[in-house]
Formats: sequence, structure tokens, C-alpha cells
Amino acid sequence: MKPKYLITNIAASILSLSSCSLVEPGDIVNPNVDEDAFVHSTGAMATWVNGTQQKFAVNIGYWCQMVEILSDNYFNNYTRSSNVFDIPRILYTDDDVIAMQRAVGTMREMADYGLSTVAKTDQPSRDQLFTLYTVKAYGSLLAGETFVGLPMSSGGDIHPWREHLQQALAVLDSTMLYAGDAADSAFVSTLQARAYYALGDRQQAVTAARRSLTLAPEMLHQVTFDGANAVNSDIQQAVWLNWFQPLPRLDFLDPKYFQLTSDEQRPITIAKAEENYLIMAEADVAQNDLAAARHDLSQLLLLVKSRPVQTDLNDQLEKRDNGVYKIYPKDPTLSVRASADDSLRAGLIIDRQAPALITVPYISGTSVTQQMIDQLADHDSALELVYLMRQEIFLCEGRRVTDLGIRLPVCEVEAAHATNAAEYTTAHIPEFIPLGQQMDAFTVDEATKTVTITYNMNKVIVKNRTTDDIVPFE
Repeated sequence: MKPKYLITNIAASILSLSSCSLVEPGDIVNPNVDEDAFVHSTGAMATWVNGTQQKFAVNIGYWCQMVEILSDNYFNNYTRSSNVFDIPRILYTDDDVIAMQRAVGTMREMADYGLSTVAKTDQPSRDQLFTLYTVKAYGSLLAGETFVGLPMSSGGDIHPWREHLQQALAVLDSTMLYAGDAADSAFVSTLQARAYYALGDRQQAVTAARRSLTLAPEMLHQVTFDGANAVNSDIQQAVWLNWFQPLPRLDFLDPKYFQLTSDEQRPITIAKAEENYLIMAEADVAQNDLAAARHDLSQLLLLVKSRPVQTDLNDQLEKRDNGVYKIYPKDPTLSVRASADDSLRAGLIIDRQAPALITVPYISGTSVTQQMIDQLADHDSALELVYLMRQEIFLCEGRRVTDLGIRLPVCEVEAAHATNAAEYTTAHIPEFIPLGQQMDAFTVDEATKTVTITYNMNKVIVKNRTTDDIVPFE
């Protein structure tokens, strides 16, 4: 049975986010409305699903903020947000670890409560069922991708990450039953491909990826926010208000989330067709079929180039020095190399100083060219290119930490309730991950107009591909 206090707190949160008669003027939740009164009220399911969607979006925005700085994508150059994830240092007592686990658990609990309790008194529609199953599946997917293990029920024992991915797949089977059109089915298939990919099941992952592309070759599924009603995205705040600075070779992709009006909140993508091509290409490389890999990557590049971009964006307040730690390069004449052993590349740092206006992709972008794909001649270079494209295409979507093999521990609060918590309270940071903020390190040589990243983490991934931490198809 779910703890009464947990459901009450979630219900209060949902009610405060929803527009219905149960909310008093001024967004004060009516104290006379208890759980029983809510589930028997008119429109209870619509209220619950609406609030679930909003809470889900807020959790995704927070999640993306935290895992982006935990990776090599962004450095927290300000006093807001975590100042230890960049090290990376991940302790089970950390408030952010607690909040991240709570975010995943909330997705599961909110979905389950709607499916098992609210549905008894207010029959859900197909769309509502699709939404609730999606939220539940996505929570299990994040648990399996990002933690060493988590409970599958509130206060329960810990289950290892693979079991959460299997749970995600089981829930996605139910989600598929309520898909309304080809785009919905393609979305579910992409999440299935993603789960099979994380499990290292190459055949099933490729099958699901191909099925998705057949159903909807340009599929895009996003969570949305509502700035006018204070349903805001934490990752947008971090990148648009200049708390976070991107790794210099990712400068041309920043900011993925921006504001054209004072209360605009950009959506966050949780699934898109690009992922299917990336999975297929990585499977090709694992089988040493470079011709097939070049074909799939070429198709991927065409899709990325077809995605929209924001032109004439005023990002002139971004000085790349709005922080307390270090100054980031902003001169577009600088060339960048991914490490001392890599070639210099121009055009990765863009001019955003007044009076310049910038163009930035906000669905997908990449620095990879058709020529780079055509020239792939061996397994390692092809695999490195796949991971570079994964890094660029999924930027700000909270995916890079999984590719790096970093896993969060069970938090202190949950560990106190689990009988088997001891083996799950330590984060998993692979031995090949450089510590001491070195994933974010770089040097600038003004004399030669060059920026050198200290570690090319995509090359590090390829070098360590046979470990259990990363590159699931090898």
C-alpha cells in the first residue's frame, strides 16, 4: 500500500498546479478537500492528468539541469545549482541526489495513483491512459539509465538498474495499447529502442528503432511548460541566464533553450527520430558494417539539417564570463580541438557579442559534416563519430551521463527504509572518468587562436568501450 502521506502530498501538489473548483482563489488548496473528496469530485481524472503532466515537465527540467553539469557538456560557472557534480562528486547524502530520486519516484507514484485510484471513480480516456503510462514508463527508464538501483515501490527494497529497464519495457507495452496515431506509436517504439539499447539488446533495439522510423520518420515528442503560470524549466534558466557554460566545442549549440518573450518557456524533447538512426548506426559499427553505418549516419544528418533553427537571436548578454570560476572563450576566430591529439576545427565558437545576432538549432544540431561521414574508414573512428553526434544532438536533454557510464546512488532517505540498501549507496563513477573538474577543462592560446579541450571524452568512451559501464553493443 502507498503511504498516505505521500499520496496526500502529491495530491496537494497536483491541485496547486491544476485549474478546477478544488483550488481556491490565489492558488490556495482548499484544506477541506481530502483524498476521498478529490477522487470523487467532478473531473478528477482530468485534473490529475493535467497536474501530472505539469509536474512531469518540471521534474524533467530539473533533471536535465542536474545531469548536464554532471557530464562534460556544461560547467556550473555560477553560485546556483550544484557545485560538486562538476567534480564529479556524488554522495548519497546530497540534497540533489535525494531530489533526483524523488523526481523519478514521483513519476511512478503519480501515474500509479491515477491508474489505480482515480480511475476507479472517473473513467480515463485513451489519451489520459496514454499520458499516465508514458509518465510511469519514463520514470522507470530514467531509473534504469541513471541509478545503480532504486526501489520499485515507495519504501520497498532496492532493485538493480536492469530490472528498472525491464519494468520500463513492460509499461511501454501497455502504453502502446493507447497510442492514438502513428506518431504516438513511433514515440513509444523509440522509448522501447532506448531501453533495449541500454540493456545491450542490439537486435531488439534495432527492430524497435526501424519500426519507429517506418511509422513516423520525423517523430518528435516534447514536454511543455507554462511560464505565464510559473510552470518553468530549470535547464532553460541555467543556460539562458548564463549560470552554465558549455564545453567550448559545443558553443555553437548554446543556448538550446531561450526566451523571445519575458515568460516564454521552451519545451524539452524526450524522444525524437534522431535516436533511432543513432542506435542503428551504433549497431552497424558493432558489427563492423561501416557501409551501413555511413548510410544511417547520412540519413541522420539529413534529418538534423531539416530541423528548425532560431535565427536573429539576441544573446548579447552572454559574455562567457558571467561566473565566479573561469572565463570561457567567445572569440569566433578561435579554432577548437577536442584534445591535444585532435585536429583543429573552426566555426564551433560563434559571435554573440553586440551587435551580432546568432542562429541556434533548438531540436537537433551537429558539427558533423557529410564529408566526415564519408571518410569513416575504421571501427574506432566511426564509433567516436556516433558518440560525438549523440553528444551534440542530445545536448541539454539529459542523456550524456548515461553515455559516460556514471550512475547515482540510492539516496540516504530511501536507504533508511530498504533492507538491502548497503550495496547501492555508493555512486558508480567509471575509472576512466577524469576527476577534479577535468572533464570540463580546456586551455586557450591567444597567440595561435586555439582552444584545446583537455579530454576528448568521446575518444575516452571508445578506448574503454569493452567495459561494462558504456557502449552497450560491444
